[in-house]
Amino acid sequence: MGATFLRSFLVQGAWNYHTMLGTGFAFALLPGLRRLYRQDPDALEAAIRRHTEHFNAHPYLTGVALGAALRLEQEGADEGTVRRFKTAVRGPLGSLGDRLVWASWLPAVALASLVIYWLGAGWAWSSAFFLVVYNAGHLALRVWGLRAGWSAGREVAGRLRAAGLGELAERLGPVGAVLSGLLCGVLGAGPLADAGDGGLWVALASAGFVLGLAAGHRAWRAAAVGTVVAVAAVVVVSSLPGGAG
Repeated sequence: MGATFLRSFLVQGAWNYHTMLGTGFAFALLPGLRRLYRQDPDALEAAIRRHTEHFNAHPYLTGVALGAALRLEQEGADEGTVRRFKTAVRGPLGSLGDRLVWASWLPAVALASLVIYWLGAGWAWSSAFFLVVYNAGHLALRVWGLRAGWSAGREVAGRLRAAGLGELAERLGPVGAVLSGLLCGVLGAGPLADAGDGGLWVALASAGFVLGLAAGHRAWRAAAVGTVVAVAAVVVVSSLPGGAG
């Protein structure tokens, strides 16, 4: 499993529009398949062929499918069962990963890093904070996913529900909102207080509030968009006379 885990970091390395993650999926699974079918080259070739077929999911949660697929192969599941299983899990793993990582965890950690930067931590400590905290969650999710898939096999859907990752994503949403407000307060009390006309910032904030009420619920990955806007604002403010360098 160790080799499969390490290879899972390269699952997007051969991404293409035909098989998406399929080639990378087979590459990550190959060490386990070789052990299972070391006495049967034909079966190994057939297994590699079926796992290079179309597959797509969130890269951080692909380990769930990798572990479960390897467990199915060990149990001698037929080719049709393996295909149906992978087809069934790819959508939920993609959706859950997008909500948990791209729309919740990444923006929350990025906003927290910006907050501590503007509180005076400096770019080095802020960058280190982001890299350590973000990757702690990222690596933990990868390790858990591979172990959960292997131990649960075809029953991995129940393991995902029990883990409550969807609920975790929902809880991270308000955290990101609080951090966004904290960042605005820190900027307003510091760099923005001396940069430009205060009325301009009030007008921009009011426009953003109205736009959020009117169309915020339709925004694509709203938390991620908010983070990008916050980073852009930091860059602009830093370039203004009186802004932080």
